[in-house]
Amino acid sequence: MDVNIHTNVMEKIVALAKRRGFIFPGSEIYGGYQGFWDYGPVGVELKNNVKREWWKTMVYGREDVVGIDAAIIMNPTVWEKSGHLKAFTDPLVECRVCHKRFREDNEEIIKDHENIHNDEKDIWTDAKTFNLMTEVLLGTTEPKEKSYLRGEITQGVFTNFKNVVDSTRVKIPFGIGQIGKAFRNEITPGNLTFRSREFEQMELEYFVKPDEKDSEKTFEEFKEIRMNWYKDLGMDSKKLRFHDHEPEKRAHYAKYATDIEYEAPFGWSEMEGIHHRGDYDLGNHGLKYNDNLTNEEYTPWVVETSGGVDRATLFFLVDSYREDGDRVYLKLNPKLAPYKVAVFPLLANKLELVEKARGIYKDLKKELVVTWDDRGNIGKRYFAQDEIGTPWCVTVDFQTLEDETVTVRDRDSGKQERINIDKLSEYFQNELR
Repeated sequence: MDVNIHTNVMEKIVALAKRRGFIFPGSEIYGGYQGFWDYGPVGVELKNNVKREWWKTMVYGREDVVGIDAAIIMNPTVWEKSGHLKAFTDPLVECRVCHKRFREDNEEIIKDHENIHNDEKDIWTDAKTFNLMTEVLLGTTEPKEKSYLRGEITQGVFTNFKNVVDSTRVKIPFGIGQIGKAFRNEITPGNLTFRSREFEQMELEYFVKPDEKDSEKTFEEFKEIRMNWYKDLGMDSKKLRFHDHEPEKRAHYAKYATDIEYEAPFGWSEMEGIHHRGDYDLGNHGLKYNDNLTNEEYTPWVVETSGGVDRATLFFLVDSYREDGDRVYLKLNPKLAPYKVAVFPLLANKLELVEKARGIYKDLKKELVVTWDDRGNIGKRYFAQDEIGTPWCVTVDFQTLEDETVTVRDRDSGKQERINIDKLSEYFQNELR
């Protein structure tokens, strides 16, 4: 696709995200703060739905996985043992003309910047490594203790490995799932929430016996599980692919690794990584597993699935964007849609219609995430609900007062049908299965 079309699509997504309350620039009233974003009323619902579907699949949907929620700040020794203080780096180059700094591997930004200084030659310094860990100072007196906001949520699983084994009945093979915030001192944040300094991850660390053949089989299984998760939630399979890491480009902990990439308006982009971490982490932390049945003691290997919540949320938003003439709508899977149903009276100034609609709204709200809308005319309400991806709109009109039926409009097709009020809950529950 042409670059200008790509840019145009992303501009539309950014505008819609703010206009409809998905994503706002952080601290916007003070000019924003690069790399930080706030989720609005519908954005937080979409993001929470992404996390909820991940947890349902990766934790509740398996008999061999438990969950935890580890602290954001940990003893600094954790990051020393994990290798992050030495190896958690990006290559950084500086422009000799304006002295701005960029990631060396961000080819698009590098090229754009070179075009700005097209009369200059040899504008870049040699690349230097730049640690991504975000430092914090703790304590009430000087000197304060230096620690770090976690650069990944993974280490909280490893430091709690023994606690989980001792407090539950898990046996190898088993997994520990976690969703939580992480922080990286990114050099060049950009593309909305794709590259941020504060973000959320959804990860599974799956522990297996140190066996090359079995662990590779597990690795391949999780690749398919994770790819199918995105497809099952409606993401276009033609815009998804695996990208295997070459040995020299793997993370410091990975025996081998692959990414699930999405073809975004700004190019193929990493959305989730599946890594074979071997015994790197548990070994560095000096942790072993004792098998009570065989009396074996060994350091388990780890197969990891690590997805970005914010990246997945962004790409579900991008992937669902549709234009049909003058109509714009988000074709979100109903499981992910911020609101499942919108309810409104045909006329906001007719008390009997409003009271009837409010009763339906309150009843549906007991079981579903439902929104109320009585602003403007019916066409504007449909337009607004389409732009936030609401799958169904329920309209109470004068016929409702006669026969207890309402109009249910489908977001994707625009088709309408009459349904009895007492059948609404069953209708929507069936559609959401």
